[in-house]
Amino acid sequence: MSVAEALRIDPEIDVRMMDLAIRMGRRMLGRTWPNPAVGAVVVQDGPNGPIVVGRGATQPGGRPHAETEALRQAGTAARGGTLYVTLEPCSHHGKTPPCADAILGAGIRRVVSAMDDANPSVTGAGHRRLRAAGVQVDVGLGGDEVRRNLVGHMRRMQDGRPHVMLKLALSSDDKVGLPGRKPAAITGEETRARVHMMRAMSDAIAVGVGTAMADNPSLTCRLPGMLARSPVRVVFDTNLRLPVDNRLVQTVDDAPLWVITGVDAPVEAERALQSRGIEVIRVRTEDGRVRLEGSLNALAARGITSLMVEGGPILARALLNEDLVDEATIMRGPITIGDEGVPALDGLPIEAITGSERFREIVSMTCGDDSYADYVRA
Repeated sequence: MSVAEALRIDPEIDVRMMDLAIRMGRRMLGRTWPNPAVGAVVVQDGPNGPIVVGRGATQPGGRPHAETEALRQAGTAARGGTLYVTLEPCSHHGKTPPCADAILGAGIRRVVSAMDDANPSVTGAGHRRLRAAGVQVDVGLGGDEVRRNLVGHMRRMQDGRPHVMLKLALSSDDKVGLPGRKPAAITGEETRARVHMMRAMSDAIAVGVGTAMADNPSLTCRLPGMLARSPVRVVFDTNLRLPVDNRLVQTVDDAPLWVITGVDAPVEAERALQSRGIEVIRVRTEDGRVRLEGSLNALAARGITSLMVEGGPILARALLNEDLVDEATIMRGPITIGDEGVPALDGLPIEAITGSERFREIVSMTCGDDSYADYVRA
């Protein structure tokens, strides 16, 4: 009798169960940093087909891990079963015991894992440990989709910075604001709802201080019942110009606010922000502004894996010029603003994204009366 027959392996069941694990993990995106949002499902053979006896996802703040959540729910029913998990189980002692130990202790016979972990403390060791203990380990099912979902975790592990996603809402003539840097309602309700969901699935959202002062935004998730899913708000503010009566400061109880500033920024302004619960992060400056790569490194050091950049044009251009944009989402509304409007990329043409060899389009669709396109690194 082959191993597959002994374990009653059915490829179609594997696909269905891994899809469930992927959906379990995906719903936690934006909530688990500094750890990745992993999903796990424990399955037993039943007389009429597979029975899901436990399911779990990485919990807010990164712990407990998905595997231990699914095993806890399954209890003794896990013994002899199969664990489907979207990322390699950890094998090292961190703030919690290794998930590999929990899997072995639960008596799991087979593990189906989507991919190896990019964390150098794990990479392959978790799978090797399980195999050495006699557990059948199959790796790769669902890996492409999981890599897309966990790209922030991989970017932080490999490059020491968050995955940067630039979001642009453009008029039909490539403007992002009215003359005088006044904000404009460019896209429709359906597109705005999509933006708020994107916020909820990001660890942090960033704007430059010019946009923070001109638009006076809150940058929270305003979908019904989802305020608690708001990401960390980040303002790039070299000279600490952000006033304490700005809406971002006034809503610090709704979501954390971090301000990235230069090493020589005024101490009095820092104290004023800190007294209101804002974290001020000082980084080196270059050519009169904070160094962007150093700023991203500082965010990653605090656990941020995915950063959504929502404005403004100066910050967007700087990130593009330094090749720090990993993904760009362009939402275009039907309105025309005119030549005096605010250009999207501070003088760079939008073709710096749409026509660049650095990016490839992966999604193009309509969203109500608007268009929507997503570009990723080529």
